[in-house]
Amino acid sequence: MPTRYKNISQNQYYHLYNRGVNKQQIFFSEDNYTYCLHLVKKNAERHQIKIIAYCLMPNHYHFLVRPEDEHSISRFIQSTFNSYVQALNKQLDRKGPLFEGRFKHVLVDKDEDLMHLIRYIHRNPVEAGLVESPDKWIFSNYLEFIEERKGSLVDLSVRDMYFSSAIEYKFFVEDLDLVTPGNLDIFTID
Repeated sequence: MPTRYKNISQNQYYHLYNRGVNKQQIFFSEDNYTYCLHLVKKNAERHQIKIIAYCLMPNHYHFLVRPEDEHSISRFIQSTFNSYVQALNKQLDRKGPLFEGRFKHVLVDKDEDLMHLIRYIHRNPVEAGLVESPDKWIFSNYLEFIEERKGSLVDLSVRDMYFSSAIEYKFFVEDLDLVTPGNLDIFTID
């Protein structure tokens, strides 16, 4: 099971997530998602964060990252979402917090948990009833994992350690027999 740590270590894998205040929306249009992804790309490069997997959902987000510096995760999240919230507040003429609080981070230190977390992230829109299959949700990097889109917000090294091909990973994600409440509970946002 992943372990919650206050200290961040470089070159380890972390699940980062947060959601809107009172589970309310944080993305209101396709442009909001696109702008946020632009900020993610810019700040991941700037703060030396490797994005392994991500999914932006209407009221929350998930990232699996590998920081190359022990302080880079906080800097990455702060610079990305401070800019995003400021732009959104201006666009919607709103004030106040958008997120419940500080982002959460969990060290993912077991290989089995790592692969199930990536799958959980990519299946999140399906489990939420937003789409019928993960390839229909464009605000994740699942399409890069299955090599149906050439995006730059992905590091396929983890996929390539465990799967011999993109199609093998696709079968892993779409095999519903492997998706049980027991192996997803450790990643769920309450």
